[in-house]
Amino acid sequence: MLFKPAGLSDWNLFSSSLPRSLWRVDDTDNDAHYQYPPARPKLNWRSSSKEADGTGHGNPKVSFSDSSKSSKRDSSRPSTSRNDSGSSSPRLLSPRADKDRDRPRPQQPWSDNRAWQRVNRQSEALWQEAPSLLSPTAPQPRPFLIYHDSFLNLLGSSPTLSLLISDPRAPYFHEAGVFHPATNTLFITSNQIPDASPDAVTTQNKTIVITKIEFFSPTDFTRDKVRCPERNYMANGGTNFRDGLILCAQGSLREPSGLIYMEAKRPHKATTLLNNYHGRPFNSPNDVVVHSDGSIWFTDPIYGYEQGFRPKPQLPQHVYRFDPSTGDIRVVADGFGRPNGICFAPNEETCYITDTDFIHGDGTKVHSRPATIYAYSVYWTNDQPYLTNRRVFAYADTGVPDGIKCDVYGNVYAACGDGINVWNSGGMLVGKILIEGGCANFCFGRNGEIWCFGEHKLWRVKLGDETKGALLGV
Repeated sequence: MLFKPAGLSDWNLFSSSLPRSLWRVDDTDNDAHYQYPPARPKLNWRSSSKEADGTGHGNPKVSFSDSSKSSKRDSSRPSTSRNDSGSSSPRLLSPRADKDRDRPRPQQPWSDNRAWQRVNRQSEALWQEAPSLLSPTAPQPRPFLIYHDSFLNLLGSSPTLSLLISDPRAPYFHEAGVFHPATNTLFITSNQIPDASPDAVTTQNKTIVITKIEFFSPTDFTRDKVRCPERNYMANGGTNFRDGLILCAQGSLREPSGLIYMEAKRPHKATTLLNNYHGRPFNSPNDVVVHSDGSIWFTDPIYGYEQGFRPKPQLPQHVYRFDPSTGDIRVVADGFGRPNGICFAPNEETCYITDTDFIHGDGTKVHSRPATIYAYSVYWTNDQPYLTNRRVFAYADTGVPDGIKCDVYGNVYAACGDGINVWNSGGMLVGKILIEGGCANFCFGRNGEIWCFGEHKLWRVKLGDETKGALLGV
């Protein structure tokens, strides 16, 4: 029988709102036994870790294997065999007589001091009485949470999560995340790092470092600092552009904010593309994406002002479109608390923008403020695109959705407080990649590879080879 929470008057409403994969069956009273999702191989999670060496590199790996041939079965989990028709809907296995079926059944009392949480392991229901799924110090036995079968196709046969770099000195792995395929190089911007040099006075003695990682294999790479005047623009988000990359310049109390183009090869020459909106300074551009028509779309929250290194805002918190071929700059969306991540669907008919108003630049958090992904339809008039039909696409249940990307199938990935959350194009949460401490942003590499940025840690996720990022498609 299903457990009915005390005080819930409409039982049918409650039971109909539960996903089929979350029904729990109690047949101890010889009542009807229901079969729900079809049988699947169980997952045996294996976790191994490698102590960090003197370079700060570690490599704890997590993978799973097929143990469907094992004769042992967890008795706490209900049977999940498929019915004759192949349908995964519930069916009655041991029916009662009509008179017994109508007999009132005792209700299971609901205990207020229990914290019921679920882990959907390979689409089989598993309930746990625990205050949380993960310990901040314990190894992660289940880094991939499956909320819908479609996530299995993205994971592939042997998904893994491994730690590439752990550097306690500073939060070098924070934002941007631009993979340059031609040089097999990854660019990452740091979080704010204390800087006592005279040059950092206008940024409140803070600086941001750009890290360059050149890969020779997934675990063989070199790490270097990009030698460019990063103090002048406090780089944040970034994306691929032509033969190099664009970085969002948050600016300083003296230097203007805007968009910077940086060459991918040494000496990494930087050029300003845009630093004002018709004479009015931007706030502190945060994230950027390039449309296939060559136009550049970016968000402009006031985080720089709240963190003390930007002047008082002179513009609302807009989303802009800039056409470098014509110089046209215009507002395409407004009405945000803190606009942050931005990306396009593979067909570019939908634009996704995150609002991270839940966390302000001074660190305050208010749960009533947005941690939301909005979807917009992209329409064209007089050969110009504009955004319309704004709707809520998803709300992050942990932290805020910061960086956001799509894969080639249209699934939406967002960096959240518990790792990377994945929704299908309809807004249904299909899975999570749990990462200790969460991540602010991430970047697709080649053939199902994702690099996740956890401030002091750089993680590597390997999904199925066909799960590619929509931006590059490699």
